Amino acid sequence: MKLRVEHDVFADAVSWVARTIPTRPSLPVLAGVRLTAENDGTLEISSFDPDISSYVEIEALVDEPGEILVHGRLLSDFAKALPNKPIDLEVVGAKLEVTCGASKISMQSMPLEDYPELPEMPEITGTVESSTWQEAVAQVVTAASNDDTLPLLVSVCMEIEGENISLMATDRYRLAIRDLTWKPADPQISARILVRAARVSDIAKALANTDSIDIAIDNSGRTGIIGFAANGRRNIARLIDGEYPPVRGLFPPEMSGYAVVSRSELMDAIKRARLVVEKNSAVRLSFSEGQVVVEAGQGDNAQVSEALVAYLNGENITMAFNPSYLQEGLNVMTDEYIRLSFTSPTKPVVITGQSAPEADDSQEFRLLQMPIRIYGS
Repeated sequence: MKLRVEHDVFADAVSWVARTIPTRPSLPVLAGVRLTAENDGTLEISSFDPDISSYVEIEALVDEPGEILVHGRLLSDFAKALPNKPIDLEVVGAKLEVTCGASKISMQSMPLEDYPELPEMPEITGTVESSTWQEAVAQVVTAASNDDTLPLLVSVCMEIEGENISLMATDRYRLAIRDLTWKPADPQISARILVRAARVSDIAKALANTDSIDIAIDNSGRTGIIGFAANGRRNIARLIDGEYPPVRGLFPPEMSGYAVVSRSELMDAIKRARLVVEKNSAVRLSFSEGQVVVEAGQGDNAQVSEALVAYLNGENITMAFNPSYLQEGLNVMTDEYIRLSFTSPTKPVVITGQSAPEADDSQEFRLLQMPIRIYGS
């Protein structure tokens, strides 16, 4: 194998592929990236992990086609550190010689015969706008669990019905649902699949600077896969087997009232309140006509109290929340105002966004948050 590539293109491609290399690979060869030079003037760069594979294709001046497997993170770090000049790659014996200007590195190859074959990309199921997909995934994954002993709860559930997709995730203390539309290849498609939240989040970020993303789903086998492709790059992730709980039924059928407050002002107030919140303590929100009082801390410790303008529809109410969960939820919302719809101080609160205090709230993204019981309530 012998070829030349542009520095920025190669460094970016190797870095993109190497990001999915497992930190502690189950097999030594899984720390590698495979470079495949073709006669048609392309260089294919790929990595594999049992949960996810990455593939990118770039242009190259190929003198001799060939294939080699080398340590991925080392190649990525070296490529980024090279001067901004064309890079020459050449296989000499069992080593890859990387030359850029006066800089040169020789890398020992890894056994290609032990490297798994990448899964094939399924047929395209549909296409989604990249920015919409990235926003939707970012909003939902905040509610996914981090407990790997609960495979269903570390997942994002994708419900697909024709042109509509619903993404949902829960860790039993909060539930996020985001509705969006896409362009399905089959207008009658109906599917419900589970993808690890961390994986779908990483992939969405990696394909963010594109116009659209092709999504390909194959859940016909024992362990299905989902593929994402854009601009010559693709990721294929393994689906999680299991039946996701019927979480939609957790939303209260009726609300006794709601309050509207500026999202940015509430976020800033919570940020200040967290400075005095002890572990497992709550931030209290007391809503009354025209205001909400944000309070934290108690006893002889430091305390915070801050009043913000709020618009209340219903009876006065005081609720307490985990400040981290509340802050994470507000961070991924995009509207200028938020609406907190409630039934009682100890029942789940539904948080939605709206453009103005008197406007209707949007049902596109809904966050269900469990309050923390206040002593004496």
